Amino acid sequence: MRNLKMITVLGARPQFVKAALVSREMKLRKVIDEIIVHTGQHFDENMSDIFFTELNIPQPHYNLQIHGLPHASMIGRMMEGIEPIIEKEKPDLLMVYGDANSTLAGALAAKKMKVKLAHVEAGLRSFNNEMPEEINRILTDRVSDILFCPTDTAVQNLKKEGFENSSCKIIKVGDVMQDAALFYTKQSAKESKIISQLNLENKKFVLCTIHRQENTDVLENLNAIIRGLNKISAETLIVFPAHPRIQQILKREKIPLQFTTIAPIGYLDMVALLKQCSLVITDSGGLQKEAFFFKKHCIIVREQTEWLELIDHGFSTLVGTDETKMFDAYKILCTKEINFNVDLYGKGKACERIVDELLEIKK
Repeated sequence: MRNLKMITVLGARPQFVKAALVSREMKLRKVIDEIIVHTGQHFDENMSDIFFTELNIPQPHYNLQIHGLPHASMIGRMMEGIEPIIEKEKPDLLMVYGDANSTLAGALAAKKMKVKLAHVEAGLRSFNNEMPEEINRILTDRVSDILFCPTDTAVQNLKKEGFENSSCKIIKVGDVMQDAALFYTKQSAKESKIISQLNLENKKFVLCTIHRQENTDVLENLNAIIRGLNKISAETLIVFPAHPRIQQILKREKIPLQFTTIAPIGYLDMVALLKQCSLVITDSGGLQKEAFFFKKHCIIVREQTEWLELIDHGFSTLVGTDETKMFDAYKILCTKEINFNVDLYGKGKACERIVDELLEIKK
């Protein structure tokens, strides 16, 4: 019997990390032929190329180089690029990850071309339809044939929305990000030089990332976040890898920083910083979980989160863009003791379960 032929559509940093371990598992099995399509959504070297190199992700077979457009235009252009690839390659399946514009573009293109669709990280809900990511994930789930859910909460979300009454398959597999965190920890210890480069040896610091549009594009929110970070920086060093876009906004709007940002970093450097930091402040969905994987408390600079189990267990705290709540949470969490030895995300077996299920397609 011939190998399963599959197209994987990627475009944003978190997707590169998620795909790395799934692609590795497929290689080990030698029964799936994977064709990688990079939409180009993240195109900067530090946001894209470095992940393919350091995580040993196979180089994309196709790079559409589509970026810097409004949401609708970007998704439309991506679909235009993906559809002829599907026509040429004639895959058995197309797989997408997460909730980026690339995710929705790949999903819609697959269904228009009558190709089976698998969604990794299905069922997540923030219940905030103002977030572009929420719309992307809801629509992608709705047209998917196989829904790979990371948690029980994600499974329940789909059941509440009536997915059990459709022909799709809902499977709890765990979170591939935990697989990646476990796998790349040793490699990070050998290869990352970020701690010495930033002179962080034996220093206490807070790791921070901010990138969501509701925080970067609404100046009132961004100013409040920076004021909160400035206050924290008076007590603790802040390490802030900043997306090029937020660096431009901070410079253009002349928002005063009392700490220094650094350029975007690769995944191995991020793992090194996570291992040594004392606390994480972020609006990233992925980094919330990565903080938990490395047993660090997390302050979430959003009004909602998809990862409700982190809040329920006391590992993370939602503060919105309230600078006072941010500082208060920092004061509490920097000394709070809690047991992180709870299995929330599958103990690093998600990739195996995903590939097991993919192979069922050909039986």
